[in-house]
Amino acid sequence: MDDWAAVEAFALTLPGTEASTSYRQPAVKVDGKAFVSTGSEPGSFHVRSPHEEKAVLMETDPATFWQTPHYADWPGLLVRHDGPDPDRVRLVVVRAWWDRAKPATRRAWGERP
Repeated sequence: MDDWAAVEAFALTLPGTEASTSYRQPAVKVDGKAFVSTGSEPGSFHVRSPHEEKAVLMETDPATFWQTPHYADWPGLLVRHDGPDPDRVRLVVVRAWWDRAKPATRRAWGERP
């Protein structure tokens, strides 16, 4: 996930997604709900994440997963494009997609990754 184009391309492979905007920034949505966006920090993108998972991600890999005060109370965090574990980043993106998808889409996909 070297840049936003790679994040967007991956996110758009997930069912029911579309390129869109969120707060006037490029984003990918599922069923009209954003789950990844460019964020506002250079070299990073924003991904939705439940608070409990967000805390674990930042604790276990702070070089990749981080936040600014702006995101502290928000169910999401920033992800550096140059993180050392792209498979983990892809998993976090898929989980964000699954969490925002409609129940029928979730059932067709299966259990939460």
